[in-house]
Amino acid sequence: MTWISLFTGKSGFAASSTAEDVTKGIDGTGLTAIVTGATSGIGLETARVLALRGVQVVMPVRNVVSGEKVKEAIAEKNPNAKLEVMELDVSSIESVKKFTSQYRSKGLPLNILILNAGIMTPPFTLSKDNIELQFATNHVGNFLLTNLLLDTMKKTARESGKEGRIVILSSEVHRVTYKGGIMFDKINDEKSYNALYAYGQSKLANALHAYELTRRLQEEGVNITANSLHPGVIRTNLARYGGFFSVFVNAAQSFLKNIPQGAATTCYVALHPQLKGVSGQYFADSNLSKASGYARDPELAKKLWDFSVKLTESK
Repeated sequence: MTWISLFTGKSGFAASSTAEDVTKGIDGTGLTAIVTGATSGIGLETARVLALRGVQVVMPVRNVVSGEKVKEAIAEKNPNAKLEVMELDVSSIESVKKFTSQYRSKGLPLNILILNAGIMTPPFTLSKDNIELQFATNHVGNFLLTNLLLDTMKKTARESGKEGRIVILSSEVHRVTYKGGIMFDKINDEKSYNALYAYGQSKLANALHAYELTRRLQEEGVNITANSLHPGVIRTNLARYGGFFSVFVNAAQSFLKNIPQGAATTCYVALHPQLKGVSGQYFADSNLSKASGYARDPELAKKLWDFSVKLTESK
């Protein structure tokens, strides 16, 4: 895991850098971003800091009432913030399709897509679409959301002349997964379910998504990048289901990142000019890092892509 460090990397930032630190002096005026999971934790901080830098931020949330309260709280300290709340349950294919349809109907551009919403180590549960909940929420919903918004991002990049960026939150836990990386034939098998391995599997899928998406975007010659990242070990409500990770988080408070530090890598990858043209990479502590061998396996990435397409098309 990545611990708090005062040592700066090649980017000039460290684990102790905050989201405001890594975006200082950057003007995001004229950019539009979607930040999922923006009602709490690092998602909320990401939305706040992007809005602080002039970015128009759309916050898709499951609970619109909570979303509006967050919007009001941000606007109270930043009256110039451009924020919009829309309804989305990323674990539901129907909800993802409804959200993307509504977003497109608004005619909004889209420069930055930040896939932050997630769930960690719940007891075995199936989503509304009968897909294991962690895989459904952390990967399948994000995969479909991205695919359905790609045309909007391509149009925005083409018309604005500005690089589009897709930022996918993975985790160092992507290294802790089932044998073979992705258990394609047993995704929904309760007997084979291990909450931590299933979480690692979904986070590996996030890194593979960015890897394969990059290949496809570059093949098309599209001015959009896609990268994944590890935000750090942070105390947020992601660990609310308990288990080993929750115990670990509670025991290691003094070593963990706070939320402003946890949102730093997301904001760095989303906005910093240092990363112009950089795609298909994995970041940690606002610096380039190295993902696992599984996460850099082109055959596994393509297999996951095809599997995900079939899964979303069948629902």
